[in-house]
Amino acid sequence: MLTNPHPASPRWALAEQVTDAVRRRFSADVLAVGVHGAVAHGDDTEDSDLDLVVVTDGPSGGPRPATRRVNGSIVDLDVISAREYLAHARTLSTTWPLAADRYLTTKTTYDPGDWYPTLRDTHLARLAEAGTGEFTVLAVQAWYQACSAVGRARQLAGWYEMDAALVALSDARVSAAIVEGLLSRTYFRDDADAVRRTGIAGLGLPELGDRLAAQADTLARRGRPVDGTVADLFG
Repeated sequence: MLTNPHPASPRWALAEQVTDAVRRRFSADVLAVGVHGAVAHGDDTEDSDLDLVVVTDGPSGGPRPATRRVNGSIVDLDVISAREYLAHARTLSTTWPLAADRYLTTKTTYDPGDWYPTLRDTHLARLAEAGTGEFTVLAVQAWYQACSAVGRARQLAGWYEMDAALVALSDARVSAAIVEGLLSRTYFRDDADAVRRTGIAGLGLPELGDRLAAQADTLARRGRPVDGTVADLFG
């Protein structure tokens, strides 16, 4: 067990309790246990979830993934094999701006073999290999998702389905923030952090449309225009 970096956090204490239970019951299968999210960043509150990842030696070892409320906190216990987790760390996709934080800022509650530093180094090495063009291609794909989300929000608003339109607008904001993250190679802690740091939080549909237009201009300047022909669909 590592020294508690957040001695005042009851959620960190809970993470240690869960880790102890995992180690007692699955000692032969578990390589490491880590915490990500607000608890890892050290700014969790009584409303924060506890996000734990158990890394196993093989694909069938360790506990089953589970979610429960324990001592007033939602505990999300994820379980993944070391091989699969490293494969995720080497994969870049449109979800990268929201996925990278767990590779880079996880705090460990059990890691005798320094496995989590290996995960971090693996991801950083993949980022070092990726050029601007690779992130631009991903940004184009994310832009299409964002454009579709804005369209859904606009359609629902036109039908005066205001509650549904607000949900769609929230999705559209997050999608547009992901595009920004890919264009700038910036990762975020979560959805809320993404829209806040990109200045997209609070934007209405007209302003969000303007932001997408600006993103499309940036992509075009990088040689990846979002508009094409029917033939482009096949080549």
